[in-house]
Amino acid sequence: MEDEIASMAAVIGASYSGLKAMTATSGPGFSLMQENIGLAVMTEAPCVIVDVMRGGPSTGQPTMPGQQDVMQAKWGSHGDYGIIALAPSSVQEMFDLTVEAFNLSETYRVPTLLMGDEIVGHMWEKVVIPPPDKIRIVNRKKPNVPREKYLPFKPDENLVPPMACFGEGFRFHATGLTHDEHGYPRTSSSEVQSKLVHRLVDKIQKNADKIIRVEEVMVEDADIVVVAYGIVARAGLSAVRKAREKGIKAGLLRLITLWPFPEKQVAKAAESAKAIVVPEMNCGQIVREVERAAKETPVAFLSKLGEDPHTPMEILEVIRRSK
Repeated sequence: MEDEIASMAAVIGASYSGLKAMTATSGPGFSLMQENIGLAVMTEAPCVIVDVMRGGPSTGQPTMPGQQDVMQAKWGSHGDYGIIALAPSSVQEMFDLTVEAFNLSETYRVPTLLMGDEIVGHMWEKVVIPPPDKIRIVNRKKPNVPREKYLPFKPDENLVPPMACFGEGFRFHATGLTHDEHGYPRTSSSEVQSKLVHRLVDKIQKNADKIIRVEEVMVEDADIVVVAYGIVARAGLSAVRKAREKGIKAGLLRLITLWPFPEKQVAKAAESAKAIVVPEMNCGQIVREVERAAKETPVAFLSKLGEDPHTPMEILEVIRRSK
């Protein structure tokens, strides 16, 4: 395609044609995709977008690492909506979570984001690809009503409408305007706007327990919990192990799902912890969500920008100071 705007538009068209479609970008390209990501949200077109995060703003640091797109993933397109974003921390997870991203997008008819960082994006590691019959594949739910009774945006029990695609004989209207269950624009109706947008948010938030994935390492008895994601979580795990060797009860809560945010998991870890440490390659993004979920538990933030990621010793020093 000629640019990222067109790429995202083509992905939406392919999705409505019945295909599983994805695109990939980094940095400013992710910004260019935001308007059509909003269109995919509003038309409920399942698709996957890979954003390999690098340093910004603007052209920033091409081919250098960053985690500065995390809030853009949640709020990048205008208006209110729910979104799903996953954060791989290895090359194996780039494969595994791409499959998972497609399954989630098909289940909830929502753009699903794979928020890798540059280091994971360029890293060489072993990848095990299972036999095709061992890979779990989810397909979008299809309508089971007569064609003349089909309402393209009438939700099921999970707040997700069954999806007919172009060429399957169903007649429907898809638009980025506020629309009713028939798909017809109702831009002047407050009732229709409220019902539609609340459903776009609720179909993710009310199914959050089914969507969210985290990894917990030695969190059960931890006095200090490191909350991290992506490449930084690998340094965090090493720091936690070193802390244990020094007699400090540290643990790691690795966020695999960034959005919807794993609020319950963070809150539970914070209940018994004396402090939480959040290392991020930005000036403070996920840490704000951690602080909100942790309530009274102190949160120490370790920011790092530029080409060098956090080292285990840097994180260990903050763990040591927080105990």
